[in-house]
Amino acid sequence: MSHNTKRAAVILAAGQGTRMKSPVPKVLHTVAGRTMLDLAIDAAEGLGCDRIVVVVGAHSPQVGETARARLGVENVVIQDPPLGTGHAVLAAKDALADFDGQVVVSYADCPLIDTAVLKTVFDLADTSDLAVLGFEAADPGAYGRLIIEGDNDLSAIVEAKEASPEQLAITACNSGVLAADRATLFSLLGEVTNANAKGEYYLTDVVGLAKGRGLKPKTCFVAEDDVIGVNSQAERAVAEGIWQTRRRHELMRDGVTMTAPDTVFLSWDTQIAAGVIVEPNVVFAEGVSVESGAVIRAFSHLEGAKVGAGALIGPYARLRPGAEIGKDVHIGNFVEVKNVRMGEGAKANHLSYLGDGEVGAKANIGAGTIFCNYDGFFKHKTIVGENAFVGSNTALVAPVTIGAGAITGSGSVIVQDVPADALAFERARQTEKPGWAKAFRERKLAEKAALKKG
Repeated sequence: MSHNTKRAAVILAAGQGTRMKSPVPKVLHTVAGRTMLDLAIDAAEGLGCDRIVVVVGAHSPQVGETARARLGVENVVIQDPPLGTGHAVLAAKDALADFDGQVVVSYADCPLIDTAVLKTVFDLADTSDLAVLGFEAADPGAYGRLIIEGDNDLSAIVEAKEASPEQLAITACNSGVLAADRATLFSLLGEVTNANAKGEYYLTDVVGLAKGRGLKPKTCFVAEDDVIGVNSQAERAVAEGIWQTRRRHELMRDGVTMTAPDTVFLSWDTQIAAGVIVEPNVVFAEGVSVESGAVIRAFSHLEGAKVGAGALIGPYARLRPGAEIGKDVHIGNFVEVKNVRMGEGAKANHLSYLGDGEVGAKANIGAGTIFCNYDGFFKHKTIVGENAFVGSNTALVAPVTIGAGAITGSGSVIVQDVPADALAFERARQTEKPGWAKAFRERKLAEKAALKKG
């Protein structure tokens, strides 16, 4: 029995994923805007694992590239050919040869196995020879059954196709996640054979082998939803739904108001403070934080944006990466903000595009304003000073600066800097022709009548 404090994770990511029917490898599909592979690594990192090894298949080089980019070449191993789960874990043996501590086996296609789930099995491994993570299944179906005696002592894992009628009635099922001391785990795996119908090396065989050595495997339990696997697009959507529901409830528990929570979609890193109101049909993509007192109105989409306290966003607003929305700022309907810092109390309430720039405190951006930031080759910056007033339907052609307190006339195309407190407008002189409209209508009506006669 081991009491090592160091921990490592072996994440299995070598599955073919054919049922996804997608050119994207299965474990690179996302849940909550994060690839399932990254979520598995996040869970291990969250527990402070000293080593994380990902086992990939030769058939999906993209998975290997992704894992190596995050963990380094030495922490990614290839299982080739795929000969079962036991064989996959054994592929990580050399990578962990110098590691002394507990090792957990986890799965990149189980996106809801988080740090708390891994902690459950690690904690049991600290006080047992082999810890196996189980769950109570609503419909045990084809899951392996856990044969338990006494105080969660595990005597065997029986596959459904080999189980007796009495064993099939058991609802305690195997998640596939287990943990043990590294030396013990790989020693047991070394004795696993492929003498079965599939000719594969099963990870579950280590339980029987451990019992044969006089060791005492134990089991612990988490909710079935915690360990669901993803093998199809429909199952990915189920996992997404569970994740979203849980995260919404966490936020509401912590003081966020959601009037229609089932219509709000969050990302893995969304941060929303207590006191924020989120109206229906809002999407938070990656990289968003919202401070207390802000209101996110219906049908808004936020990505890579920071929203300050008391800000009012939407409805139908789009905040893109680099949007920094200050305290009490108003971003209204059909306004798009990208890579712009909005100073405290600034307003852009209607139908505008603000891209690459700065807007000073209490400046007002009129309806239909456009920051013309792109010249076809490079992006340029627009700066609007404090208390400036940009008239409706103004095109600000960057690079350009509107000074503090300046005003631009509606319908102007501003191509030069405007000094502080100045008025700038650019439009042709209005010309009037008295009676022209009446004469035009009479002429057209006469032409129409002549055509009918003809």
